[in-house]
Amino acid sequence: MPVSDSVPVTIEQHEYSNGLVLVGEVMPGVQSAAFTLLIPAGAAYEVADGLKVGGGAATMVAEWITRGAGSRDSRELLTALDNLGVSHSESAQTLHTSLSAATLGRNLVPALEIFADIVLQPHCDDEEVEPVRALCLQNLRSLEDDPGTKVIYELRRRHFPEPWGRPSPGTVEGISGLTGDALRQFHQAVYRPNGAILGVAGAIDWPRLKDAVGRLFGDWKPRPDPHLSEKPGGPRRDHILRETQQIQIALAHPVATVVSPDYYRARAAVAILGGYSSARLFTEVREKRGLCYSVYASYESQRARAAMLCYAGTSTDRAQQTLDVIIAEIRRLGREGIEPGELETMRAGLKSSLIMAQESSMSRSSALASDWYFLGRVRPLEEISTELDALTPRSVSDYAAGFVHMRDLTILTLGPTALRFPAESKV
Repeated sequence: MPVSDSVPVTIEQHEYSNGLVLVGEVMPGVQSAAFTLLIPAGAAYEVADGLKVGGGAATMVAEWITRGAGSRDSRELLTALDNLGVSHSESAQTLHTSLSAATLGRNLVPALEIFADIVLQPHCDDEEVEPVRALCLQNLRSLEDDPGTKVIYELRRRHFPEPWGRPSPGTVEGISGLTGDALRQFHQAVYRPNGAILGVAGAIDWPRLKDAVGRLFGDWKPRPDPHLSEKPGGPRRDHILRETQQIQIALAHPVATVVSPDYYRARAAVAILGGYSSARLFTEVREKRGLCYSVYASYESQRARAAMLCYAGTSTDRAQQTLDVIIAEIRRLGREGIEPGELETMRAGLKSSLIMAQESSMSRSSALASDWYFLGRVRPLEEISTELDALTPRSVSDYAAGFVHMRDLTILTLGPTALRFPAESKV
């Protein structure tokens, strides 16, 4: 179905007196409902002024609060969610802790009641600290077995200013030293309704939902926003020595943020470089030269900064050539621009993904919360389609010209052998 023929939707919004924002969208023809609660309690806040918690506190607390809340112990809470048919996940990222769930529309409010207990009345029992710690340490160990994911975490740490690149899994030292008191301190200081966004989509009754959220979360007391001190990231060129079978290559370059007028041009340029299976990196690095199996470029944004992230994993003997070709392809995109066929492929792929996301209540709830965080509004699908249709090969090529010099490029490799990096003044 063309984007222009999509069924018009109505976005509802309400801000409660404590600062919590509720954004809702009724999706005709679906029986499910989903919600995404974004709480400004991510890993960046572990270093807020006045807090003394180790790296990994945000992730540990996100797990800890689900182990008993309100009148239910840990097992009773999970059983109650299972009885409602709720699929759910809780995780901490750099900026937010995200609580999300999907269920049948008729079970939405009962599910929200349980999550209100999780957020407002968690037991936070000391006896649960060690099991939570064990899980988080196991996650860190799994990252050592997944060097591709680890190198991207470490790339963000070096590319973004501290604390905006802080990895949410934390560190072994940080997690090992966290106590119940430290975790409670973190929860009490940063879990707050002011700045929190609840996106809900699917088979919903808006008036009933608005009243229910007010009843369940209305007593959540606002707190002052924790103060974060920004420090430089870096180093801009770095190698992590690991005795791995492959060398992992990761690069980051600043691009336009979601709120920038250049946002869609940036998204198009990144996608054409490495966002799909016939994109330039895939074609040149994998198909033509056979240098690696996995290579891509992706877009990542925060409010005040955004980056193009590039990744490849390859054998030691092909790693230097892989890095050189990736840098050459980024430059070529800037020097030569893009072809009309590349733009049409990118546009078709992005529109298809948008249509499919529209059909998932979980995807829509996440998009509602994300849009509200970045823009203070929700972008209609028609607006996104219009912006994509307005892109031309020249407009995207003009934006990509900023990639030629790559003065702000961050390069990180991980593996048994360091590679030759171009000097920053020559990149």
